This record gives sequence, structure tokens and C-alpha cells, in this order.
Amino acid sequence: MVGSGVWHEEGEEEDLVLTEARLDLALERGLHAEAISELTALTAAHPLRERLREMLMLALYRSGRRSEALAVYADTQRLLGEELGITPSATLTELQLRMLRSDAGLAPGTPVAPPAGAALVPPAQLPASVADFTGREALVRELSERLTGTPEHGTPVVSIAGTGGIGKTATAVHAAHAARQHFPDGQLYVDLRGAGAAPTDPEAVLGAFLRALGTPDAAIPDGLEERAALYRSTLSGRRVLVLLDNARDAAQIRPLLPGAERCAALVTSRTRMADLEGASLVDLEVMRPEEAFALFAQIVDRERAELEREESMHVVAACGFLPLAIRIAASRLAARRTWTVSVLARKLADERRRLDELRAGDLAVKATFELGYGQLEPDQARAFRLLALPDGPDISLAAAAALLDLSAVRAERLLESLVDISLLESVAPGRYRYHDLVRLYARSCAERDERPAAGQDAALSRLLDFYLATAAHGYAIERPGDRTVDHVARPAGTGLTFTTSADAVEWLFNEADCLIALAQQCAPKELRGRAADLLTVALDVAESGAKSRPYECAALAVAEAGRAAGDSWAAGRAAAMLGHIYNFTGRFEEADQELSRALELGRAAGDPIVASRAPNQLGITALYRNRSKDAERHFTQALAAFRAIEDEPGEASVLSNLSRTQLTLGHIESALELAEAALAIYRRLGSSLRLANGMYALGITLTRAERLDEAVGQLTEALVIFRECRQQRWEGMTHFRLAETHLTAGRAAHAAEHAEQALALRGLGGEWRRGTILTVLGRALCALGETDRAHACWREALAIHERLGSAEQEEVRRLLSGVSRPPLTDPRGGDLRHSGGPKQTPPNPTELISEDKTDEPPAM
Repeated sequence: MVGSGVWHEEGEEEDLVLTEARLDLALERGLHAEAISELTALTAAHPLRERLREMLMLALYRSGRRSEALAVYADTQRLLGEELGITPSATLTELQLRMLRSDAGLAPGTPVAPPAGAALVPPAQLPASVADFTGREALVRELSERLTGTPEHGTPVVSIAGTGGIGKTATAVHAAHAARQHFPDGQLYVDLRGAGAAPTDPEAVLGAFLRALGTPDAAIPDGLEERAALYRSTLSGRRVLVLLDNARDAAQIRPLLPGAERCAALVTSRTRMADLEGASLVDLEVMRPEEAFALFAQIVDRERAELEREESMHVVAACGFLPLAIRIAASRLAARRTWTVSVLARKLADERRRLDELRAGDLAVKATFELGYGQLEPDQARAFRLLALPDGPDISLAAAAALLDLSAVRAERLLESLVDISLLESVAPGRYRYHDLVRLYARSCAERDERPAAGQDAALSRLLDFYLATAAHGYAIERPGDRTVDHVARPAGTGLTFTTSADAVEWLFNEADCLIALAQQCAPKELRGRAADLLTVALDVAESGAKSRPYECAALAVAEAGRAAGDSWAAGRAAAMLGHIYNFTGRFEEADQELSRALELGRAAGDPIVASRAPNQLGITALYRNRSKDAERHFTQALAAFRAIEDEPGEASVLSNLSRTQLTLGHIESALELAEAALAIYRRLGSSLRLANGMYALGITLTRAERLDEAVGQLTEALVIFRECRQQRWEGMTHFRLAETHLTAGRAAHAAEHAEQALALRGLGGEWRRGTILTVLGRALCALGETDRAHACWREALAIHERLGSAEQEEVRRLLSGVSRPPLTDPRGGDLRHSGGPKQTPPNPTELISEDKTDEPPAM
């Protein structure tokens, strides 16, 4: 290492060696994005230490920031040449060359020099093999051989096709377990839900697979193509088996196929994938009679089946020799010890209880389910039908009880009885779901048998009431004094109650997928008004960044359905929420249009929520678009509306935003007064999350007033609260504001560290926000003398803003054209030539901080 010990105090070298070892291990574990912030700070403090530079280059490269990684080498080469008259070490130069040629060995999961004993835990995601798997031994051997053999071209891919209920999944899982020893680097599994109405999104699957392979969330890019490319790079050099279960078509699985020759993929689908290039196609047939009998005997007890062998053969024949049908019929018999096999055989022989279409094929599956459904008790049958109606991925016991209009005890008894006969699955204590084909059948039963037909909407209405009541209660706990819950529909039923805001937040995030799906499902129905209310009180899941995309889809569906039906109330509320989403994802033109529409609809409906929230959001949009006077007008309107309904948190929100408006006009003292007034309201009300928003706004104002230590204090307190409340987006924005504040204070190394932490929480504020963070990071790096890497950040920021058509592109162009390489500086003071680091002159804040921008309304 060059220069080790030159600038260190006694004992510091030992600490640095230990730190490097720890960071080395972090990179081995795939924590590349998480390590960037610390490595940036360390290289700023120890600019001549090449090992730190090497790790920073690797972390950036593996996080998809190749140009920055190469810029680090350029900065290092310049620094060493100017300060010590030497060139980078052979190790660092070789790393640069490997990056230039995109060496596959640098892909995530492939160490440059693997430290002994450091290894990721290989994923082992295969479901348990069915204990009573029977027959098909020759097929299992054939599948195993195809997966582990050497293909003529590319990755071995085997696709099993067959009708629902024929045993595709069980066979594939069994074969995968048989072959797993040949794939020591792990096995990945996903149910792609191809037979249902909403197949799993390949982009979401890639995110889950990358996490399982050790890629941290912060390093996972947005977009299908980017994730697929990183996925293939991550698998390069590994031996991993990928089981893609229940695929819809070849288009769904192509991005999920590994590109590495040493990997293999096993696919199951109801569709024969003749258009899947290079795949071995296997058509799964029904079981042979002797195999079907063996499966039946395994479940009901071999002695019992052998005693009535002929009747047992009648049963499996009536089931069309389909494994799933046999399993359902056998489970029913096994649960009734007083029945003989002949009793079951007579029931299945009755044409009134067995559909004529009982044969191999999709209709055979329906007939199979009819066998189980026809033998349910009335209350079981009703539960089976109604539980399938909601679009959510699963359902909790409490939600199921509300939907069925039963006590939790009775509902649990019914649900567990359906689990016992394989018509429902228990995925976790207190949570249930259907196999996708069973769900489709159950819905068809509801359409056919639920009388009156309005009973289906009534069930969904009860579930909607449960979610709305529970979410509203949690909202009120989180936001004392907020009047929103006074202006949502009064649910007919009751929901859950919480003793702490932490419990409320936990429930909301756990149920987010289900309640958002229900809101979207209710959009075309007369229930849309309450669906809009549900989205209003569940906004936290979108504002956090956790569920922004599905929330946006639901809000759009409710808004469009409301406008089509002339329902101004529902349309206005949904449009207001939609505008909120557009604002914090940087889509300001869309936000302006949607919020203006919401305000018009809200006025027509006399909705006090829209009358206050929409102008507040319009003011924020105006500030983003540098229209300060328009913003002030909108905020003044919002302030009057919030005060009219005595909504103090809403009033504090507007005061915070007016503070930001005053900043843009250069009225700093007025801005401070407004920000402090807002914070005083939040403190008096005792709202922790909104208190953090107030601290955030005051921190920005204090930065502009150059009361920098106070600003850091406010922002740091806010950061802790945002983290506790699971508001990752706000956590990232607070890191960004801390970066700006430290930069103003001349603490460029701290600024770069916080900017990197903001980038690590990527995908939470859209590409526009990423561009603004990269701009500030570039300023910090430039102040540290890292001009090549600074320019790399600015080039990426410019590309983003040009793509979006953002006004910020002009600012970034000025930075790229106007910054020359500064003298080398060390933020701790001193000159590198004489004492290991030059004294750093605090940068001019007007040169380092971009024009202040507002953020989302903190009280929303």
C-alpha cells in the first residue's frame, strides 16, 4: 500500500487494517451499495491508501456505477502522480483493466481475491417434496439427467406441461430435490401464478432472486432489463438450479432464465412452451392406474384401500387419474373414518354429483374440485366461495372473519377444516390462501351458487369496512389532531384497535398488498367511495416508497371509475392521492394536471379533504417548477381550508411549506418563524412521524440561515424517527439534506457519506430525485479533489434530467463545463505535500448548494 503510516497517528494503522478486513467481508457478502458510503468517507480521510480505493472501485462497479468506479481510478492516478510522483499499484491497474473489459469475474458474488472462509449462504428455496409422492420414477430420473447433463447449447432448460391438477409441481419439486446435489451454489423457486388473473411480475421475481443470491436491496436496479442483466451476471460462475413453477407463457419466464452454462432451469406450466428456444419439452400425462391407486392408498391407509381395492380403483378412475383430484377425494375419506371406500365410490358414481366432463383436461380439474365442494357442509361451502372473492394474495384470520361475518373462533374453525381437506392453504399462523386453480373454481361457485347474487358484493363490503376501520384507527394514532378520519365513511363493522403506533404501522405494512388490491377491485363497484377513503388513510405505505406502484394503480383505477360513474367524491379523493404520488416520484406535469382535476371534483362534491390537500400539493408542485408566487397562493388557500376543519397537523404542514416558499424568495427570517411555528404544533400534538417532518423542514431552513450545527441536530433527530417509522423514502431524503448541510459547513467528506446513504435507498423517489442526489454527491466529491468521480456523477445526473426534461439539467451542465480540478485537499486540514492533507477552505454555500427544493407535505 502506498503511503501507509504517513499521516496516521499511533494505533490508527491497526484500526484501518481491521476496518479494511471488515469491509472486505462485507463486499464478499454482497453488501456493495451499503459499503460505498463508508468507503467514500474513508478514502476522503486517507486519500493515498490504495486498498481503500480498490474496495471503493469494486463496490461502485458491483452497484452498477461503472463510470464512477473508473473515475475513482483516474482520480487516484492523478493524485499519486501529483503528490508522490508514482503510478497506481499493479493490483489497482489490473482492476481498472478488468472493469474496462467488463470482466465477468467482477460480477456480484465473484470475489476479486476471495478471503478464506468467507462465503454466502446458498439459497435453498425448493418447497418440501410431497411426503407421499408416488410413481413416475422413470420420469423423475429423466428430468434429473436433463438438468444435470451437458446441453449442446447454453443452459439446460426443461419445461413440464400439463393440465391443472396433473401433478406438475409435485413432479418438478421431486425431480429438483433429486438433482440438487449437482447445484451446490443454491436452488431458487418461485410460483409465477400463471393460471390466475394476475401472474407474478418477472421484475418482482428478479428482485427476490437477487436478494436470495446476496444482492442488497440498494444494489437492485429498477426495470426488468436491468434486473435481468444483473441476475445473469450474478449467476455467472455459479451452479444454481432455478425452478419456475406455474408459468403463464414463455414471455413471462425468459427474463428469469439463467445465462450460465453451469446453471439449469426447470419450468412448469399449463401451456406447452413450444416457443421457448432450446428447452426440452415434457408433456405430463395422467397417472397410470397402479400409480393412482398407490397414491390413494398412501393417503387413506394402505390396508383400508387394499380391503376394498375394486372400489378404490373406481374412485381413482372417477377422479380421472389426476393426482390433485385423487388427493382431494382421499383426504375427504381419510377425514371420515366411518366411511368405507365404497361409500365414497357410490357418491362419485352418482351423476348428479359428478360432472359429465370428468376427464383429463381443464374440465376434469373443475370436476375434481366439484367432488370436494359437493361434500362440504353448508357453512364450509359458503366460506369456500366467499373467501375466494378478494383479489389479495392471501387473507388474515381477522379479515376472513369480517368477510364471512363470523366471530374469529368460528371463522378459524371453518378455515382450518378447509385446510384439512386441501381446499385452502395455511401459509403462516393466522394467514390463509388458495391454490390459484382452486381459487378460480371457488369464484365460479360463488357466481353460480351465492344467492342472492348481491351477497358477493356484501362480502367485499364487509371486508372493505374492516380494512377501512382498522386503517383509520391506525391513522388516527399516528396523527393526533388530524381531522381526516372525521371525513371518511363510517364503516358498518368494526376493525382492529391498537395500543401503540408501532403496532398500527406493523399491521398496515403487513396488510398493504391485500388492502390496496381490494381498493382497486372495488373501483368499478358502488363501493368505490370507501375504496378512495381506504387509499386516503393508507397513504403511508405509498409515501414510504414500499408500495408506491400498486398504490398508484389502485388510485388511478378508482379515479377513472369515479369519473366514468359521475362520482365526484371518489374521483376527487383518488385523484388527490394520485397527484401526491406523482409529486414525490418527480412527475410534476402529471401531478399538476391530476391535482387541478382533483380540486375541481372536490369542490363539486363539497369534500373538505380534497379542498385542503389538493391545494397544498399544488403548491408543492409549483415550488418544484420554480413558480414561487403560485405556490404561495396555493398554500394560502390550503391553510384556510385546513383551519376551516380545525385540522392542526394540516395547518402545520402548510406552515412548513410556506416556510420553504419564503426560502425561495430569500426571506430567511420569515421562513424560520414559519418552520418553528409548524414544529411547535407537532410537538404539542405529540405526533412522532409528523414531528420528524417538522424537524426536517426546520433543518432545511436552518441550513439556509447558516445555523449549521442546529440544522444537523434537527435533521439527525428526524432521521432516527423516520427509520423507526419505516419511512425509507423520508430517511433517504434526510440523508440528502444532511449532505447539503455538511457541504455548506465545509465538511465535504460527511456530505459525500450522507449522499451515498441517500443513493443506497434507491427507487424511493423516482429518477428525478436520484439525479438531484447525484448532483450534490458530485459537489462533495469535487470539494474533496475527486473531480473525475464528481464528473461521472454529474454526467449520470445530466442524462437523467435530459431524459425527464427537468430544468435541473442546466445547472448540471454548468457544473460540468465550469469546474476545473482544484488543489488536493484533506477535510481534516493541512497540505498533503507536508502533513498528509491540506487545509480545506469552507466552500461557498451558493456554489455548493443547489436552489432549495421542497418535498412532500409532511402532514399528509
